[in-house]
Amino acid sequence: MWQTIRSAAFGRHSHEHAYAAIVLSGGYEEAGDHGRFRVEAGDLVLHERFEAHVNRFSDSGAVVLNLPLPDGFSFLPGRASIADADSIVQVAERNKVEAACLLLSTLMVRDVGYADWPDELAANLMENPSLSLSRWGDRKGLTPWKLSRGFMQVFGLSPSAFRARTRARHAWKAIEMSEKPLAEIAAHLGFSDQPHVTRSVKQLTGIGPQTWRSSANRFKTRRLTHL
Repeated sequence: MWQTIRSAAFGRHSHEHAYAAIVLSGGYEEAGDHGRFRVEAGDLVLHERFEAHVNRFSDSGAVVLNLPLPDGFSFLPGRASIADADSIVQVAERNKVEAACLLLSTLMVRDVGYADWPDELAANLMENPSLSLSRWGDRKGLTPWKLSRGFMQVFGLSPSAFRARTRARHAWKAIEMSEKPLAEIAAHLGFSDQPHVTRSVKQLTGIGPQTWRSSANRFKTRRLTHL
């Protein structure tokens, strides 16, 4: 889907499907479930399913191609770059799946540093969704009020809400990728109990853990059948 964007910002919003946002001109800042990225022409942001983010645009706006990434494709979410965006666009006009394959085979992942403490906190929460916010703030010399307000200004939600989304994402992936019981996943990720996992995953994706696990098992069975 092509987007020509003139507004200053898009408030926090989520996407049900995985996609790559390819910047063809202009630029913007994105702050979401996988951190904050500043992108310009030739850059792209890879999004997993059910991601949410805020977008803030430069005065010139941006022209963006949102390319769907089919289920089953493996990639690392975040910022990357491509040497020849025009070739991706040309293939996408003919076949979106071929364009996605070409994109994922030629992109170059870019390292993302910390611009400030909200970036660092987001990265630490993604790495450890059981992180104590009060202890983290004490180490940085930040009061609870300043921690919450400063993070909210950048990411559009509180640190505790970001941590809850991160924990839910970890649980959803563990349910799809492993056979671990829900109680074990709950204990490992710091949920209060198994029903807490169920509520969190359903709130994130709209579907409960058992349905996700059944779907994953059917996919594995189909793959084994075709081997």
